[in-house]
Amino acid sequence: MKRFRTTSRLLALVVVVLFGAGACAFEAQSGGSGGGGAAPAGAAERATGASDTPRPDQHGPSTSAVPTPKPSRKPTPKPTRTSTTKPTPSGTPTVAGCPQGQHQRAVETYLARLGGFGAVTVDGRQSAADCAAIKKFQKRYGIRPVEGRAGPTTLDVAQRLATTDPTRCKGGTGTTFCVDLTRQTVWALRAGKVIMAPTVTRTGMSGYRTPAGTYTVNYRNPKEWSDPYEVWLPYWQHFTQGMGFHETTTYLHEKSIGSHGCVNLLHADAVRMWELGKVGTRVVLIGRRPGT
Repeated sequence: MKRFRTTSRLLALVVVVLFGAGACAFEAQSGGSGGGGAAPAGAAERATGASDTPRPDQHGPSTSAVPTPKPSRKPTPKPTRTSTTKPTPSGTPTVAGCPQGQHQRAVETYLARLGGFGAVTVDGRQSAADCAAIKKFQKRYGIRPVEGRAGPTTLDVAQRLATTDPTRCKGGTGTTFCVDLTRQTVWALRAGKVIMAPTVTRTGMSGYRTPAGTYTVNYRNPKEWSDPYEVWLPYWQHFTQGMGFHETTTYLHEKSIGSHGCVNLLHADAVRMWELGKVGTRVVLIGRRPGT
């Protein structure tokens, strides 16, 4: 009996060694989620087709009989000169760090007409010189961001300034502050000559239209407090019905809003007009702001 049991154990051991234990197999399963455990190295690449070279432990055609192709000699391409224009992630070309705007040629045209911002080539293509000129223009008139891009705001300001005709304002022998309500620009004359070139402004919005006409500065205060609107009005120069010149307290180029009749100015322009003006200074407003 003992001899029979010993013989049976030996036979079972031989079966396990030759054929493996139940859950294991020589080949990977072709379907199903499979059991637990880490995936074999390269499993993800095979699943996505990133690697289709059979591994040593995979079944596949033998590569021993396939001759290894010899690398062919290819001429080394010569380096070519690249342009200084580089595309931005959005596809907009940049030159010397400046993106080219959709109004490049028009802005170049108006800046060339205005002068004073550096050399500009009117060709519709951004250059380092154009970039510097547009940046200088944007900085002068408070356009944000100052990046040298000829965008809609830059075009709008340049066009308004370049088409302002200072001779439309009739000044006297003294100082006259002139406002073109249609173009939203302001400048100063003395004895008929321009002593402050046209600059940007923003006047009364719809329901608070700044009226055209001829007035006189009758009150000044370097820092006036507005009772109804509870805001400081730096470099205040009043001329009619609670309306006057003062430094803006918001972004001047936000055209969806406006003042309650006042003539809003950039800081540098408010300071300059304060220096030029006095009680008695003549004020001439022409045209009408669109939409009011």
